[in-house]
Amino acid sequence: MKNISIALFLALVGQVLAATAAEDVVIENARFKLVIGGDARARALVVKATGEELIDPAEDVPAFSVVQNRPFNNEIKLAFANKRTEFRADRVRRVGDELVVGFELVSYEARIRVAERPDYVLFELVDFPLGPKGSNGLNMTYPPVEVMKILNLPVREQTHFGDWLNVSWGEKSAVSLFAAEPYTWIDNERRKGFRLMTAEAHRGLKLRGAKAALVASATSAFLDAMDAAEKGLGLPHGVESRRDPRMSRSIYWTGSISPADVDDHIALAKRGGFTKMLIYHEALTDQGGYADIADYRPNLKLYPKGYDSIREMLAKIKAAGIMPGLHVLQTFIGFNTHYMTPVADPRLNLKAHFTLAKPFGADAKGDLHVQEDPSDSPTNAESRFLAFGGELLSYEGFTTERPYKFTGVARGAKKTNVVDHPQGQIGGVLDVCEFGARSCYIDQNTDLQDEIAEKIAKLYDCGFEFMYNDGSEGVNVPQGIHVANAQYRVWKRLAKKPLFTEGAAKSHFGWHHQGGANAFDIFPPEQFKAMIVRWPLYEAPIMHEDFTQLDFGWWGVYTPSDATVGTQMDMWEFGTSKAAAWNCPAAIQIHPRWLKSHPRCDDLLEVMRRWEDIRAKGWLTPAQRDTLKEAKREFHLFVNETGEYELCEIEMLPTPAGAKHLRGFVFERGGKRVVAAWHTRGEGTIGWALGPKEKLSALRYFTTSDSREKVRSDWAAATLADK
Repeated sequence: MKNISIALFLALVGQVLAATAAEDVVIENARFKLVIGGDARARALVVKATGEELIDPAEDVPAFSVVQNRPFNNEIKLAFANKRTEFRADRVRRVGDELVVGFELVSYEARIRVAERPDYVLFELVDFPLGPKGSNGLNMTYPPVEVMKILNLPVREQTHFGDWLNVSWGEKSAVSLFAAEPYTWIDNERRKGFRLMTAEAHRGLKLRGAKAALVASATSAFLDAMDAAEKGLGLPHGVESRRDPRMSRSIYWTGSISPADVDDHIALAKRGGFTKMLIYHEALTDQGGYADIADYRPNLKLYPKGYDSIREMLAKIKAAGIMPGLHVLQTFIGFNTHYMTPVADPRLNLKAHFTLAKPFGADAKGDLHVQEDPSDSPTNAESRFLAFGGELLSYEGFTTERPYKFTGVARGAKKTNVVDHPQGQIGGVLDVCEFGARSCYIDQNTDLQDEIAEKIAKLYDCGFEFMYNDGSEGVNVPQGIHVANAQYRVWKRLAKKPLFTEGAAKSHFGWHHQGGANAFDIFPPEQFKAMIVRWPLYEAPIMHEDFTQLDFGWWGVYTPSDATVGTQMDMWEFGTSKAAAWNCPAAIQIHPRWLKSHPRCDDLLEVMRRWEDIRAKGWLTPAQRDTLKEAKREFHLFVNETGEYELCEIEMLPTPAGAKHLRGFVFERGGKRVVAAWHTRGEGTIGWALGPKEKLSALRYFTTSDSREKVRSDWAAATLADK
């Protein structure tokens, strides 16, 4: 009882200290001043350049706290319910470059190192002083901390909030509390009148050594401050990427390039004005699809000198003024690879773990008994796989009451070796990729991601300059940490760092390297415009809150047929104009054979060339950008008689009953109506009141003094005799 009394005594001492603590702690640099009261409440956060106060003191919000899965001090455990419990800080003092934080009831303190730099302040959780060793009287490793909130700031609600970076900003001032390394958990919570911004250290991710940084400045200088913070902390240069004018240029994507046809790709890219080319790994490696992803080895049939052949091809692309990028799926492991068969690698991710309740010999099948409840296991046929001792086993179902078991178990799935499994062996449910179920995901708590990253880096270092991290959502929990860190683990191994990366998913820390945000998958022509509005146009203002662009792609090239109208130039113009409004790129998946077989190939590439040209020239005015952002309005970039651009609002004209392959729109110019028309899938003789019968194939303009109503009527009566 003596030791237990000491624990209670320490808790009581903490309460006394809390009652008497009064001196404020001041943390200050050239840009801001943060004041934390002696009672561990944030009192003020003032941006010096604007004089604006950013803290909302209305609620009693502690600047720090610790979470225990249950109370561990004996008296606290007896007095309060045993459940996950948060203990709030009730005192803080500064000792040199450290904050010493005490908490209500618990008998230890926390030490947080503070580094005040001109543009940012770094907070690092150092340790938990425990007082005299052995005073706790419990045989356990101290401290019992599940989560430590390194900093909790109630920031006044402002006009803008970027959830990805965790940044609040308005006309005058901006503030961001962000992770200074990949394992610190950053979050925010909307409260009445303010946003609670939090940096947390989590046991199992990083407790001691977790780091968070605070930037607060005039909004006009925020990116300057963040840039200095990134460079000072050794982070990827997210600000530098975002400021590079190449970020807004669109991307030519291909999965079929090789030294044999690289000149053809370059020619098409230049015709479309593309200055970035994203190359899918399958065009370079001996991997034939998701089932073969793992090693990223050069395809020696296409690249006989291996990596040297790839270097030569990339050098040719760059000599043409095009920046090459590499498209990979860094979290995927294919079912056909040596990581899967004949022995499944123990570093593959398991969605849930199970302990064998009975032995399962090499000749056993049927029911596999386990100790844990399998109720949440996958039920779709393509994902029902267990991994035990290097063997994969499929199952048909499971029980949800004891005795727990998987039923209908079949052995040696995916060509793995059948082996004995003793009672007590631990395995689990394989984390199968939901896209085609031909691969599975890496356990991010192992070194397998680093091993795959080394293989990707060897390919990337042949001369690539940016990267697309596809399949980034394929990580184990917590995704808020592992999505960005899986990308970062690849990024760290690249000899020449990318200008930027894009990805199929994003989480907090990735803001620094994922400057291009993400791209959406392909939408068919009949849905294209609606999906541009529903997704990238919807996301663009969200990304703007984080000072970030997004990729309005990916777009496909569909050849017109009886089943589809195919890709038409007004579709790409709609998409790329909306992207340009937000200073964003688009990415188009191009296979030369498919594009060349499209009857309007030249017009499609000309659409992109014009819009890439005005991106490069910065031609759009702020007012034009605002107009282009409106979802229900469409525009055409017209080239006038002197070769100059004119931005014209267009009205799409319905397809005439007698001309099902006629497509066009009308716009106003010089007091007259201009009709732009083309044949969607070949050529034919057009008959209409706008002029004599004549052949029509590619885009042509027809000018008339008739009213818009007369134009609509004449268009509806048009005929088209297809060739």
